Amino acid sequence: MDTRRLGRTGLDVSAVGFGAWQIGAAWGEVSEDDALEALRAAVESGITFIDTADVYGDGRSERLVGQLLKEYPQLTVATKMGRRVEQEPAAYNPDNFRAWNDRSRANLGVDTIDLVQLHCPPTDVYATDAVFDDLDAMVEEGRIRAYGVSVETCAEARTAIARPGVATVQIILNAFRHKPLEQVLPEARAAGVGVIARVPLASGLLSGKYTAQTSFGEDDHRNFNRSGAAFDVGETFSGVDYETGLAAVERIRPLVPEGMTMAQFALRWILDQQGVSTVIPGARNAEQARANAAAADSAPLSESVHAAVREVYDELIRPQVHGRW
Repeated sequence: MDTRRLGRTGLDVSAVGFGAWQIGAAWGEVSEDDALEALRAAVESGITFIDTADVYGDGRSERLVGQLLKEYPQLTVATKMGRRVEQEPAAYNPDNFRAWNDRSRANLGVDTIDLVQLHCPPTDVYATDAVFDDLDAMVEEGRIRAYGVSVETCAEARTAIARPGVATVQIILNAFRHKPLEQVLPEARAAGVGVIARVPLASGLLSGKYTAQTSFGEDDHRNFNRSGAAFDVGETFSGVDYETGLAAVERIRPLVPEGMTMAQFALRWILDQQGVSTVIPGARNAEQARANAAAADSAPLSESVHAAVREVYDELIRPQVHGRW
């Protein structure tokens, strides 16, 4: 497994990480046994970076990752905080930060968390000096080793990158989201800020397994959040209309090299982008975890393939997402 520097954390992590949203909630039921098997398979396949959040299953995801840490204490774990309350800038204050951090440390079973990210906070938070001063204080207190932000928009990412204490930026980046390539990745590279690419398969669309007849459970965000009823619609199918996404997938499918799955192709596309520190696909079981990790072993895609993906994006996807996020 290729390793890369995770920005200002100073840590080297696997190019493919493990996104632990699926094993927490909002993706349909995943049993505890399946979740732990997926996590163990990921680590055994060379993955060293796990990304979770305190709201994934109301702490379930963190607790499962905490069980894994007892077996593999060498892993780098990132979590997120901020979505446990109404999204008002005033909620991002020292008392809440420490309460959230105490809960996450207990869930994970650690004294110090490797990386804590603000979890897509209100835009005004990025311009609030006191927020980042307090995050600096939490580093000094030994609660966290480093901090970063998870963002919805490229503008938010660029504001965060300019902050000297921000170690990483987590952003949606995939074959249906090209805007970060224009400014976010170059500015992050110049500043030494790590980039964590999330929603790499566009909520599964880029796995190539879905059709117009595919149905999703009531507890699956791909059902209940298609119009943004629960959280930012960009987190579901990357904000792309489902039917348009299916059409784009069929345009991309012939580009996948022999011996590679479409999901691995989508991950490889991200890994080819200069400035990406790690990509964090989720997995519901051990088989998916191993297949995700294997994407790092594949050869980079050719420039002609990248050009063809850009053409599909420009024709079908750009009008829906490029100006919004």
